[in-house]
Amino acid sequence: MTPARLAFSIALALSVAPAFADDAAPQKATTLGEVDVSARLDEARNSLSPDTGSSQYVIDRQTIQALPLGDSTPLNQVLLQAPGVVQDSYGQLHVRGDHANLQYRVDGVIIPESIGGFGQTLDARTIQSVKLLTGALPAQYGDRTAAVVDITTRTAAKDSVGGSVGITGGQFGTVNPNASLFGRSGRWSWFLTANYLENDVGIENPTSSRKPVHDHTNQVKAFGDVSYLIDNDTRLSFLFGATNNRFEIPNNPGQTPQFGYLDVTNFDSARLDERQRETTRFGVLSLQGKLGTTAYQVSAGQRYSGLDFTPDDIGDLMFNGVASDVRRANRASTLQADFSTPLGDDHTLRYGMYASFERATSTNDALVFPADAAGNQTSTTPLNIVDASRVIARTYALYLQDEWSIGEKWTVNYGVRADRYDAFRPESQLSPRVGLVYQPTDSTTIHAGYSRYFTPPASESISPTSIAKFAGTTNALPGDGNDTPLAERSSYYDVGISQKFGDAWTVGLDSYYRRVSRLQDEGQFGAALVYSTFNYDQGKVKGDELTVNYDGGALTAYFNFAYNRAVGKRIITGQYNFDPDDLAYIADHFIHLDHDQKYTSSGGISYAFADTTRIGADYLFGSGLRRDGIVPNGATLPSYFQLNLSVAHDFNLTSAGTTHAQLALVNALDRTYEIRDGSGIGVGAPQFGPRRGVFLSIQQDF
Repeated sequence: MTPARLAFSIALALSVAPAFADDAAPQKATTLGEVDVSARLDEARNSLSPDTGSSQYVIDRQTIQALPLGDSTPLNQVLLQAPGVVQDSYGQLHVRGDHANLQYRVDGVIIPESIGGFGQTLDARTIQSVKLLTGALPAQYGDRTAAVVDITTRTAAKDSVGGSVGITGGQFGTVNPNASLFGRSGRWSWFLTANYLENDVGIENPTSSRKPVHDHTNQVKAFGDVSYLIDNDTRLSFLFGATNNRFEIPNNPGQTPQFGYLDVTNFDSARLDERQRETTRFGVLSLQGKLGTTAYQVSAGQRYSGLDFTPDDIGDLMFNGVASDVRRANRASTLQADFSTPLGDDHTLRYGMYASFERATSTNDALVFPADAAGNQTSTTPLNIVDASRVIARTYALYLQDEWSIGEKWTVNYGVRADRYDAFRPESQLSPRVGLVYQPTDSTTIHAGYSRYFTPPASESISPTSIAKFAGTTNALPGDGNDTPLAERSSYYDVGISQKFGDAWTVGLDSYYRRVSRLQDEGQFGAALVYSTFNYDQGKVKGDELTVNYDGGALTAYFNFAYNRAVGKRIITGQYNFDPDDLAYIADHFIHLDHDQKYTSSGGISYAFADTTRIGADYLFGSGLRRDGIVPNGATLPSYFQLNLSVAHDFNLTSAGTTHAQLALVNALDRTYEIRDGSGIGVGAPQFGPRRGVFLSIQQDF
């Protein structure tokens, strides 16, 4: 496939009238005049974020509620309904052949991603709509470029106070109470939500059994959005959120110890007690409005993310030869400014900047055994080795772009972005971007784009290793290597078409190609479920996506199908984590990336009876992630298919508000499938998909 390859794309938006609406009918407010100032400011904010030339998929609130678990659906599973999104273990997502590399925005504000793991920081209950932007992104978007997850939060439609309380419960010990409060009064508006989740399947089961061993989780999440209208053209907002997630690491019974500990020679692997805790806190203060014809939003924020892995000292020593108490923390301070200025009738100039200062710390307090040159244990008495590091990372970016409307059918967005990343060493790049949209008829839209990308390594997942400290122990690394992760540089081509058929059908095709130098990937190295960055010298990614959407009022349906190939050659950083034979092969051959899934599909159908009862079904299909074969990542896991069913009904039991009830059947066919088998480059352990489960959600509005 060449960069000039013709392709097709879709910009699919599943939009219906929401219960919360930024574009609701204007409300009279005696202190603010006869116009809905908040809605006008929302329109000004929207003008700051173009998507010309990129591919987009929009999931609105009603679509989320139609999913089997409704508002209790984790954010990563919501995004799996979009084309080209592949599921992985620990809640990870891969979009268009990339490993993670997702940028999260809330109301246009960048929220730095938390340290990689399996806790979901953001909650689906915060979402009015979420847009997944992929492909050749405009100059405004940088840093994390596999996809932009752009979330619009829920707001009250008029001067009122309301909310909801509810609970989701079901099999596997699932209990998920939640509460939300929203309102608007005079110049103030707010939305607050919090929930608690407890179940016995916090992490994917490493075996095919129905009930995992030692897999309990407790998770607390909270989010708030408070706004104050300073005047008719200015709004001050404060976004904040917090999570505290605790996990038991599930056990794989029947394993044989590889090492002896003092006078202990046997250990039941079903009795291991490894645990992990993840915490995240963020807050962003934004000033948004208009000065003359110029719309702006200036935001200052901070995010803290921490991860603590507590080993089972004796058990981990006997099975792995190392028991590592791992602690990682990252505190990021950010400043973001975006501006939009119309120039006449045909041009819109957009410009802005982004800066972040990150302080990342990593501590590995490890127990190991002495070993000879061949790695054989020479003593059953463990040694204690402490390996600690700190990284200061500074990121700066400037962008300038012009959206040029040429007649009624053509729109061109061209611009340039300058990025600089300074951590272990300074790196920078000047990146041109251009996107084109052609609309020959009201029902046909064609787009094409080219973007040059600069992607710094994720500071919170950088794991500098002191190789010499562990020499002569059972945690000695296979060899030496470059411990300085490098920024990825790539050229991205995307082109496609969206076609409407009548009022109900929308069909689209999209194709993309990306050529990469210093391709970034991440792997789990060690017992702790955390990720470290490494680089391939070269990479090539290509793919195609088909989407079909039907909106017939009571009946709605969608279908996505994606093809993807992602390969890399010659590992140039983090070589010490890999087997020398694997390194030698990869040095001369392109191999599939471990997260490369050839075929991926998702779809769903929903039918509403008299606006009070809804039945639905959705599915996920994948041809399987990579595993080792004759060569590294040379084989694939078996394909999988997961069908989910649901039925929902609204009751008017009290005058306070509607009572929602929803019954979900997850993995209705109870098909056992393996997401990972523990083999592959940077893969730590086997994981299986969910077994069949029944869940009931009750929510009372007021």
